[in-house]
Amino acid sequence: METTSKPSASPAKAAARTVASHLAKSFGFGTDKAAEARNAAEDKVLQASLKTAGDIPKHIAIIMDGNGRWAKSRGEMRASGHSAGIETVRDIVEACAELGVGYLTLYTFSKENWKRPKHEVSALMQLLIKAIRKETKTLNSNNIRLNAIGNIFDLPEKVKDELVEAMHLTRNNNRMTLSLALSYSGRWEITQATRRIAEQVKLGLLNPDDINDDLFERHLATYGMPHPDLMIRTSGEFRISNFLLWQLAYTEIYIADCYWPDFRRSVLYDAIRDFQGRDRRFGLTDKKTNEPSGESLMNTSVNTSNGTHK
Repeated sequence: METTSKPSASPAKAAARTVASHLAKSFGFGTDKAAEARNAAEDKVLQASLKTAGDIPKHIAIIMDGNGRWAKSRGEMRASGHSAGIETVRDIVEACAELGVGYLTLYTFSKENWKRPKHEVSALMQLLIKAIRKETKTLNSNNIRLNAIGNIFDLPEKVKDELVEAMHLTRNNNRMTLSLALSYSGRWEITQATRRIAEQVKLGLLNPDDINDDLFERHLATYGMPHPDLMIRTSGEFRISNFLLWQLAYTEIYIADCYWPDFRRSVLYDAIRDFQGRDRRFGLTDKKTNEPSGESLMNTSVNTSNGTHK
């Protein structure tokens, strides 16, 4: 796979390191605290740079891929990869909220994932319960609303109960909406929407001539959310894997060549910088050349990050 070479440090990164170093020295921190201060200060400068460089995506969707392969590369059980992936989720949720992203949707468990070995599915469900219990308080304190898309009635009762309670507790938060795609697939979502519309036609409640994109959207799990501006996939795979098939029509795609447990906010920032450099035409003319864009149903502009793929 071809990937872009690792870029040299940006002016924003260099400035961030300088500011962080001065702060650490000024306060006379020890080694650990100095490192934390440098990292925090550098991160604030990088975030400020992103905010002034261009638009921050209103909605970011992520296919969190590679947990099992990450564990295998380290000689560990697949479950350890899923556990490590939770740390990445925590970091990315925090970073997105700080940047002002309004919606973050994570492809957590697909319809197809039920076909995995029972012991792995069971471990994933237990991990999900623990994560929801542990993180709900943090989500609330950070004004983040938890949402779920997919058929949550497929989930074990304990998982569903924890999820529903967490969504209820965070329902009034409005800083960012974190949506977990659970027992979800794009084809399932479109099929369900089609069935509901067909039922209305059958009952004489809807005229087929009134069916359009806007009406169809009302029957999707993501109704009320903007379509994703940016979709990120980890592990270097060039697939959308039955994720948000309707919603990704004009989404910009960024492929990160690292497994999900290794994905951190620095890679997220790289993806957003790349997004800010895109010319989003939505099938119209090129703003710079006034030439037709050549886009049809899907914008397939894809970039890859530098490789840390193991």
